Amino acid sequence: MDGKRAVVLISGGLDSPTVLAYALDHGYKVFPLSFDYSQRHAREVQSSEKICSYYGLELKKITINLRQIGGSALTDDIEVPERGIDSIDGSVPVTYVPARNTIFISLAAAYGEVIKAGTIFIGANAIDYSGYPDCRPEFYNAMEKTLNLGTEYGIESGFKINVPLQYLTKADIVKLGRKLGVPYRLTWSCYNGREKACGRCDSCILRLKGFMEAGDFDDIEYEEYPDFYFQYLKSHGKL
Repeated sequence: MDGKRAVVLISGGLDSPTVLAYALDHGYKVFPLSFDYSQRHAREVQSSEKICSYYGLELKKITINLRQIGGSALTDDIEVPERGIDSIDGSVPVTYVPARNTIFISLAAAYGEVIKAGTIFIGANAIDYSGYPDCRPEFYNAMEKTLNLGTEYGIESGFKINVPLQYLTKADIVKLGRKLGVPYRLTWSCYNGREKACGRCDSCILRLKGFMEAGDFDDIEYEEYPDFYFQYLKSHGKL
């Protein structure tokens, strides 16, 4: 039974709800977990709540204050950068939150120990992403080994970190999510937590690129669209 119980990290963006739907589709009893870490885009926590409500799941929220550490545009008084799609490369951007996924995975494992859930799902992606070091396969392989060395449950039963979107493009993720019926209208990816998504930060740009390359259209509202997506909408009679 333990092997079919899973903690699913959910942030409310494009990837993690897709992973939640994937876990459900693969027969797991899902225990969603989100974090309010005093992030600039705290609106994503509201999206997590809406998504879990949609699936009839009870969301567990953990509150930690990473602003006490800072060092990121998401947890400090640092401006969120706006750049073109061609400028997003493998370098680590200022929106990287120091050790965030290390902290999240560790807390997910602690929760998993208590509820006897041996699998931890996370929506990390190493193809279309902003260059975060804690999105790489090497990191998750190392973290899984660490959990199985340093926790009682890991020693006795074994933890598995499941990263099903690891090698998918954003377009692949959109296609998978549509197939699984993910309610993308309820999601939120923008690093700026305003009424509408900005359409200019890395997260918005990568999200819109994914929908475009999937031949699909995003369901949420934007303050403005990057030129490539504006032209895409225009060519399909959506403007």
